[in-house]
Amino acid sequence: MTTSAEKQPTVVKSDEQWRAELSPEEYAVLRQAGTERPWTGEYVDTKTVGVYECRACGAELFRSETKFDSHCGWPSFYEASAEDNVLLREDRSHGMLRTEVLCGTCHSHLGHLFDDAPQTPTGDRYCINSVSIRLQPAEN
Repeated sequence: MTTSAEKQPTVVKSDEQWRAELSPEEYAVLRQAGTERPWTGEYVDTKTVGVYECRACGAELFRSETKFDSHCGWPSFYEASAEDNVLLREDRSHGMLRTEVLCGTCHSHLGHLFDDAPQTPTGDRYCINSVSIRLQPAEN
C-alpha cells in the first residue's frame, strides 16, 4: 500500500470547486474526514455485483467480490481493487491510533483500515463510508 506522503493527487481542485460539486454530507466526509452515522449508509447491506468508485473523482477503489458483512455499520472490504487506488495515512484523531484510507487519485477521505477481520483472506477490514463511494453495477 502507498502512503499519502509518497504520492501526490492527480485530481486537484480548489475548496470552492469541491463544495460546488459535492453535497454538504459528501463534502464533510470526503474533504473534511467526517464519518457518517453507522447503519445509515446506502451500501451497508448491498450485495449488488460491481465496482465501487470514489464519489469525488470516479476512481475505482473496491470490487464487490471483496465486500463482506462485518456487522460494523459501514460497508467493509478486505482488499482494494489495486494497490495504488487507495492511500493509507496515520490518524491520531479522537485520542487513538488508526489508519485512514484515502482515494489514491484525489486524496479524499474514505474511511479507516483495521486488521480485525480473520474471516477474510487478508485479515483486513476497510471500513468505508457509503457517502464516499458510488457503486457502478456490473452489466449482465
